[in-house]
Amino acid sequence: MQFNIKTSNANKQVVTELTNKLSFAAENVISRIAFAYSIAQNSKLDLTSDYHDAKGKEYKDDVLFGRYKDYYVALVCQHYKIHKTDSNVGKYLKIHIDDGLNRINKIFEDNPHYTAFDFLSAELEGGIESLESADISFEPIIYDEKTRHLKVKEKAVYQDLIEIEVGKTLEEVEPIKFRINDINIHNNQHIAVAGASGTGKTQFALEFLRQMNEAAKGIVNFVYLDFKGLKGDDLKYLKPFFEKTNTTYIDCPQKPFPLNPLSFIDKDNETNKKMGVAKFVDIIASFANIGKNKEQSLREGTLAAFDCHMKDGKFPSMKEIYDFVIEIEGEKSSTLKNILFSLSDYTIFETEVDPLNTFLDRNYYFSLSGDLPSEIRFTATFLIINYIYNTFMNMANTPVENDKIGMRYVFLIDEAHNVIKNKKAQGLLDKILREIRSKGVSVFLLSQGIEEFNQPDIDFSSNCETAFLLDIKDKSNVRLMSKFLGIGEKEHSTLIKSMGRIQKGEAVSNLKETGNVNTFNISQISKVKQ
Repeated sequence: MQFNIKTSNANKQVVTELTNKLSFAAENVISRIAFAYSIAQNSKLDLTSDYHDAKGKEYKDDVLFGRYKDYYVALVCQHYKIHKTDSNVGKYLKIHIDDGLNRINKIFEDNPHYTAFDFLSAELEGGIESLESADISFEPIIYDEKTRHLKVKEKAVYQDLIEIEVGKTLEEVEPIKFRINDINIHNNQHIAVAGASGTGKTQFALEFLRQMNEAAKGIVNFVYLDFKGLKGDDLKYLKPFFEKTNTTYIDCPQKPFPLNPLSFIDKDNETNKKMGVAKFVDIIASFANIGKNKEQSLREGTLAAFDCHMKDGKFPSMKEIYDFVIEIEGEKSSTLKNILFSLSDYTIFETEVDPLNTFLDRNYYFSLSGDLPSEIRFTATFLIINYIYNTFMNMANTPVENDKIGMRYVFLIDEAHNVIKNKKAQGLLDKILREIRSKGVSVFLLSQGIEEFNQPDIDFSSNCETAFLLDIKDKSNVRLMSKFLGIGEKEHSTLIKSMGRIQKGEAVSNLKETGNVNTFNISQISKVKQ
């Protein structure tokens, strides 16, 4: 397909000025730089509102792109998920050139002393850094509207008010209630809890889940993701909770988790399938530290495993992917083969699971043994997180009725600092916190400290509207405690006093229902009458 690209009339002069500014480059190269700069901003342009006149500088595609035309077309196709034969490819090329010219011109207008070398060195350095620390693309794979109901079972919604008693005043007189799905009080249902070991945060979390299960009549289900695994008498201690909430205990690797992490992939749509496989490969690559060549082998092996199930409608197992990778690479040991072998040999996941018979309709406590290699635990954790995210993102938003948002699920991550502090994992967790709340999902993060919630690039505590602060090691850092709770300087004095005398089984909170940060006794599962 041939393209004749014309810039807008306004940009005709801009091209000339930028050519003078970037004196080493011809006009066609200036437009190439403008296109690349626009695409690099990762913004989607609209063909209607962003398409301006075509009365400016005209280029034939062989002049504009030279022998690199296919690369520029590929960038547009990847950016907008369209085929190279799409009739709008030329229009997208044009509007991104115009957009890039405007952006670069504004940089020089706002910075009169900015040189061509300053611009290029800054952008090249930024581009190289992005390549070296590229984040995983965690955009959900959205099924086609016509077939979505065949692939994703809509999780039931509890629409009435859910009120949790999170504790009582120190005098044990007044109960403290958390109206979690009342939109007049709360903008989101995510929760952050921080407390040192032995302060009661786990008992608080279990009692919260028990009350949630009871208040929502079993409709709102949960998964408790225990990254460190149970030890000693922990199972005996948890047995009453399991019985009260009808929770299934998964002791991994003794018992596999009832999901196939590849079943979030839309295997009936070729583009979506490739995108889903790429995401699966990214997760394995990120947490197992395999090289680029091994990534390609994993991608080819996974696609081959999918092809084997084209007729029977099933999803591949880890063992099948491992076998195909062996065919591609041979028997010689490698990090990739070791991770795939471990995931299949330990049977971390079920191999044959009906996606419509989803585990989301039951309560689970998923314990990942601390004896498992760290790369296995991280990989398994994020395959589960990614599955849950993609599954809910394919469901309809829960409605708001009588000022109550419908609730479906609670996703609790214990020892969340293991997840939050992992650079490769932060992007996915951030997206979940921002996007999944409209699907009626509450993310509950438990951690021993507060510093991990405030990462350099992402402030996770701000994504969790409600926070509970139990006793922690560093009670002198008022700024960090205030940030965790989302409170202002006016409340610093009360916070300092409250944290100065806090005891085991007590907490302060930014709970809007109370309107203060005074200490209170938290509800704990161990104190519930049998």
